[in-house]
Amino acid sequence: MTINQSTSPLDDYDMSKALLDDFPEHTPRPPGADSALQNIRVVDFTHYIAGPFATAIMADMGADVVKIEFPGKGDDFRQYPPVNAEIGGGAPFLWCNRNKRSIAIDLKSPHGKAVAMDLIAKADVVVENFSTGVMEKLGLGYETCKKLNPALIFCSISAYGREGAYADRLGFDPIAQAESGFVSMNGYPDRDGVRALSPVMDISTAMMASNAILGALVYKTRTGKGQFVEVPLFHNAVLMTGYAPLQHLFTGREPQRPGNTSPDTCPSGVFHASDRPFFINCGSTAIFQRLLTQVMDLPQMAADPAYATNKDRLEKKEEIFALLQEQFSKQPWDYWKVRMREIGVPNGEIRSVGDAIRSPEARECNIVTRIPHPAIGWIPNVALPIKYRDTPLVDPVAAPMIGQETEAVLADWLGYDDAAIRKLKLDGAFGST
Repeated sequence: MTINQSTSPLDDYDMSKALLDDFPEHTPRPPGADSALQNIRVVDFTHYIAGPFATAIMADMGADVVKIEFPGKGDDFRQYPPVNAEIGGGAPFLWCNRNKRSIAIDLKSPHGKAVAMDLIAKADVVVENFSTGVMEKLGLGYETCKKLNPALIFCSISAYGREGAYADRLGFDPIAQAESGFVSMNGYPDRDGVRALSPVMDISTAMMASNAILGALVYKTRTGKGQFVEVPLFHNAVLMTGYAPLQHLFTGREPQRPGNTSPDTCPSGVFHASDRPFFINCGSTAIFQRLLTQVMDLPQMAADPAYATNKDRLEKKEEIFALLQEQFSKQPWDYWKVRMREIGVPNGEIRSVGDAIRSPEARECNIVTRIPHPAIGWIPNVALPIKYRDTPLVDPVAAPMIGQETEAVLADWLGYDDAAIRKLKLDGAFGST
């Protein structure tokens, strides 16, 4: 994800005040409720977004996720702005590392590597997204881990696959967007394609990886067998182009950038009320008819055979947009949104991110809440959209400092006593002191 460095915090912005004024405190889960991944242990060798968000999903479901970080430096994603030294990193790091425990181990030290191998031997799942070959160079590749723990599920998030001609290529979200065809589909036809600022490929790869791990866990409960699981970023990015590849293969045509309209349905796109822009999507002729007859009072247009089918309307897109825009501009958004909701025309105002997280819809679901942080009082949390009735997601705990839980994890996972931990420190397992 590329950060827009031209965007800086407002001089008078007070996050603590904004959280207290705008967002509720997180409501705790019912006491004693089970969690979906209770007692599942995950060793997390991930960094940046795709890997950490995959393990964050599992942590939210109740898995005990132990994040392995390099002493002193930690995950490079900690440095993505805005950074706050008191919380050990930036807001992006908090977003995808909640509910984890961080331990700091020097994997290049024989003693540090031995600790990692002990953790792997006790784990249900290992997740890594290093460049191809790094885990093997560390002596922690799948074949080695499998010997330590035959029932282990080992998930590798790669760029272009761990084998083959492109296994050595590095992978980042914007590159995956570009090479998958995703960029070519987005934007306006009179200029280059546009990437999504949101790291959609990293996020969707993380979702796919966590889904794959859950499938492997189900298989393991049935057979007792672990397995190697791989999710390549590029492969997932092609999937994220949706049904466009099949449309291309059926017709031989490449998708054309439609701006904010749709190449498949009409009318679908942005219109302007007298006070603000909004989006509508008439995905069927029935919706189009409701829009004209019950929302906009245009029965003559509704009866016109020139607009009878979606194919007809796509051919007359500019004409239809002009006619509808003329009507929409006569009334404010509050007028139109009520009518469209009552009649069942899909619509939505175009919001900023700040407006979206403060919207009635977001508040209804408690998408954003505030959770306690020992150093600065409160931090924001954006919840997963998963609602389990019987095994609710665990209460969010702020992302850890580097190595915050090293001693606790070694004690409760491995049974190391104070003397053993002191010796590991002296031996350099946790980096130079």
